Amino acid sequence: MVQAGDVGGTAVPEVVERSEVLLPGPAQALAGLLGVTPPQAELPLLWHWIYLLDRPAQADLGPDGHPIRNTAPAPPGPGRRRMWAGGRVVSHAPLRLGEEATRRTEVLEVKDKQGRSGPLTFLTVGHRISQGGRLVVEERQDIVYREAASGPRQDTAEAVAEVPVGPDEWAIETSPTLLFRYSALTYNAHRIHYDRDYARDVEGYPGLLVHGPLQAVAMAELARARGASGNLDFDYRLRTPLFDHQGLIIGLTENDGETTVVARDRTGRETASGTLRKAG
Repeated sequence: MVQAGDVGGTAVPEVVERSEVLLPGPAQALAGLLGVTPPQAELPLLWHWIYLLDRPAQADLGPDGHPIRNTAPAPPGPGRRRMWAGGRVVSHAPLRLGEEATRRTEVLEVKDKQGRSGPLTFLTVGHRISQGGRLVVEERQDIVYREAASGPRQDTAEAVAEVPVGPDEWAIETSPTLLFRYSALTYNAHRIHYDRDYARDVEGYPGLLVHGPLQAVAMAELARARGASGNLDFDYRLRTPLFDHQGLIIGLTENDGETTVVARDRTGRETASGTLRKAG
């Protein structure tokens, strides 16, 4: 079901409902990608991101690979660059494999601001996933649109010594193959994750971008490996871009029932962080 609305002055779908049976195949694929044990009956935190996906027509994609029409949210203007900035996921109960689930998506808020690099549009998107007539997952996604880059930029960053992986950290090799497979698994055609020429020559990046959701999933997975279970509340932020040649290392600390999870690159630069606690 789609209801039409207005975002950024353009009529676009703003409420979408999508239902499907949660088959085990995608979960097995994500487990293989991350090198973890596949779930047997229930999806771990954030694994719903590989289900209930938007599958736009090829004709609805823009030059960057993102849909530009018949989608919610829609870009606020032509040529704007999309970035996933963070969000919050509250799990009220586990999503069960083999059963139908329904996701309701809507644009909650749109704000225009002026940033140092030009105009910015902040979109807040809400998802509510139900199963068996019960609300199971509530989610808020924060998305930022910025002006298009002017072309290739020079990478003038000085060499920085690497920080060794600690005994309690998890290192993930962010190879182009891994990024391509995660894009395929999430039906994400954004070219910055798999097309190096496009990422460099059009958007001005020094490498392929590591997906923000992939970093968030890795943070949640390390917390799960350390014993986080049950109904959970995960609030996360993506701090700065991470590129494929920089690696991905996850660490966490626990304090008074709250878990802080951090993603960094090989030099110790923090790229994402999150806070995990029991859902109220």
